[in-house]
Amino acid sequence: MNLRLLPLALGLGIVACTSTKQQPASDTASVAASIPVTTSIPGAILGEAPPPHGAAIHYVPGDEATTGYLAVPDGAGPFPALILIHEWNGLGDRVRQVADAFADQGYVALAADLFQGRTGSTPEENMALTREARGNMEGVIANLNAAQAFLRDRSDVSGRVAVMGWCFGGGIALSYGLGGEQHDATAIFYGSLVEDPAELARLRHPVYGTFAEMDQGIPPDQVERFAAALDSLGIDNDVHVYDAVNHGFWLRVDEDRAAREAPATDAWERLLGFLSRTVGR
Repeated sequence: MNLRLLPLALGLGIVACTSTKQQPASDTASVAASIPVTTSIPGAILGEAPPPHGAAIHYVPGDEATTGYLAVPDGAGPFPALILIHEWNGLGDRVRQVADAFADQGYVALAADLFQGRTGSTPEENMALTREARGNMEGVIANLNAAQAFLRDRSDVSGRVAVMGWCFGGGIALSYGLGGEQHDATAIFYGSLVEDPAELARLRHPVYGTFAEMDQGIPPDQVERFAAALDSLGIDNDVHVYDAVNHGFWLRVDEDRAAREAPATDAWERLLGFLSRTVGR
């Protein structure tokens, strides 16, 4: 199989970013040919990264509550840029550490904050935060437009920007691809999907997707229909379903390393190849 979610699509059920123990993965896709710098899995998703060492930033003009996180590569640039969109619990250190990992790969990485500095600590709190955000999709799109403008205004950014997210953030990334300012690539990790070709025809850039065979919220047959719709439209895409893992497996490999490390490593290598092809390195 070779994925811009409209606001109405985000009204669908919210998939919790939680998971259970899995059996060892048996499916490893072929690795993309163009891989920048290194292909080792980032310590951030193994629970082995040092504390975040980037900077807290206010990237939405006039909004001091919204607090993103910026990680910048060493050197003068210019570098491609990446916007990261958090899961349903808000912007936490795991996502900040992933932004650091992308800076190490040569990307100016901005982890967006869609909950105005708030995070949830229970499923109920997380659900309330996501419902609030989804109830104001104009505000979500404006937030991410501001993130993109912030990056494009930097002298060390090349002008090419990709957007990625996980779970809630994956669905938002697709929505932003469909309804936000033009950018160069969208990467989705087990986020809510759109299957209607008439809606997906709004996409103007390539799409990456990583999904899980055992994800009951976003089952493989839905992913297959999504990928088929992209193919029918001639939209360049790299969409893959990994066997024997569940929703949320990539960002928290440390919860079941034996089952998750192999598919997570392959997904990371595919992602690096996709970003290299679409926004450069």
